[in-house]
Amino acid sequence: MNVYSIPSNVSALLFDMDGTLYTNREYAQSQIDLPIRRLAILKAKSFEQMRAEIDKFYAEFAQTHNGCKTSLSNAFLAFGVSIDESVHWREELYDPASALDSDPRLDETLAQLANFYKLALVTNNPTLVAQKTLDALGVDRGVFSALVGLDTCKVSKPNAAPFLKAAELLGVPCSECVSIGDRFAVDVEVPLSLGMGGILVDGVEDVYSLALTTL
Repeated sequence: MNVYSIPSNVSALLFDMDGTLYTNREYAQSQIDLPIRRLAILKAKSFEQMRAEIDKFYAEFAQTHNGCKTSLSNAFLAFGVSIDESVHWREELYDPASALDSDPRLDETLAQLANFYKLALVTNNPTLVAQKTLDALGVDRGVFSALVGLDTCKVSKPNAAPFLKAAELLGVPCSECVSIGDRFAVDVEVPLSLGMGGILVDGVEDVYSLALTTL
């Protein structure tokens, strides 16, 4: 875990979902591969060809944006797939219940944190997928006072809009929020620029330890 900044007064924690609230690399990779396979079929190309074209897009994007990274849904926009279509594909293709197990320790950790902070879930997946993921993990959805997904703002992280929306829904200024996620460029870098705190985690084991930490 790397702590980049913690505000003097913390009122809210903004959690990423995938790779943060669970650690399952195979399932995480499937969330990349499944949409690419569908796009490949749509474009009458092999999976390997489509993956290579997307990797080329990522490389060119980084070259023209000072090394910054972007999301899969943003990459898909360049190939003619709208955000609404990305939402539809993910809702149809992703099945958290088939890949994830109940995690009582995570449920307990989040419940403890909710006693001291307002919690929000900020994910690049649709809200329906996020809800199904929480159910698969056995996490009480009620611990989150706000849920911001790809279908909420119609843009994905690292765009600032999802983080700002989460703060708005919680009724908390950015200066009292901490964003927690597993990818610096996607989950932490932009929140820091908005005046939020940022914590980079390696997976759910780091999230467990937050219950023992005073922010």
